[in-house]
Amino acid sequence: MPESPAAPTPYEVLGVGASVSQNELRQAYRRLLRETHPDTGGSAARFNAVQLAWERVGDPRDRAAYDRGHGARVTSPGTDASGASGTRASRSRPEGSSLRARSYGHPGGHARLRYLDLIREWVGRGSAIPDPYDPALVRSAPREIRYTLAKALAEEATAGALVTLGIGYTIWNDVATGRPSGRGGSGAKIDHVVLGPAGLFAIHSEDWGSEVSLQKGEVVGAALGSDEEPMHTLGHDARTLARSLGVRFTGLAIVVPDESLVEPLMQVSRGRQSGAVLIRRSLLPQLLRNGLSGSERTSVDRVFELRTRLQNGIRFV
Repeated sequence: MPESPAAPTPYEVLGVGASVSQNELRQAYRRLLRETHPDTGGSAARFNAVQLAWERVGDPRDRAAYDRGHGARVTSPGTDASGASGTRASRSRPEGSSLRARSYGHPGGHARLRYLDLIREWVGRGSAIPDPYDPALVRSAPREIRYTLAKALAEEATAGALVTLGIGYTIWNDVATGRPSGRGGSGAKIDHVVLGPAGLFAIHSEDWGSEVSLQKGEVVGAALGSDEEPMHTLGHDARTLARSLGVRFTGLAIVVPDESLVEPLMQVSRGRQSGAVLIRRSLLPQLLRNGLSGSERTSVDRVFELRTRLQNGIRFV
């Protein structure tokens, strides 16, 4: 698995800047070894993270290779989520395949544009950037910028999984909800709206670069701020979109990379988001085929009715 752009860099793990001397780096490593060692009351996970960080940049030659971006792979927008080249905003069933789901919109497109704006602003307006996806440049960027790129990649990966569902499914990507957004300035969105025999689903794709879980109905993790409420945000955006379209969502899901979630699926058991799930990406097609436990299948006539209503009403960011 390629490393997530949102994952903490070795320098961030060691609590130093990327420009520190090798001696300062070593001192930080030794201090953290003592602080995080399980025998002295530290966390085993944190202790292992410190050791891994040192393995990557502790040797001057390894550090120089890391700083040059060696070993990193960042997908450029020349390849879409299904593996086909190009950047068309809408891709229906790929030529030669009658088994793939209908897909509209540009998955990850909004986040890609946001990333490019942020990276150019960070480097300096007017400065030439030969390759905005250069691994060395990405690694040196602040976490907010790296997270935005990870978000784009996550949406593209989810879209790639969704199109395998088959012709009984329709997918709309980067769907505008019609309400203002605090991030990006162009309005809130649902990453993926999926319609099929199991119902209508609102899905957000995320990659925070570290492990997450579900606690008291909300997504929590080391990389999330105390004021971040991803599940609440998805629920609010889904209700806003549902009202504007005159529909009702069967289920809500936040999708993360498999390695970010210890349990395959975690479900909200109570509250306004009851039934919403936090799920590994590899299991998402299975959820959308089988539906949520206890939910009824949607009739073919109802699917056609909803598809027409959604196709006429959905707008993209």
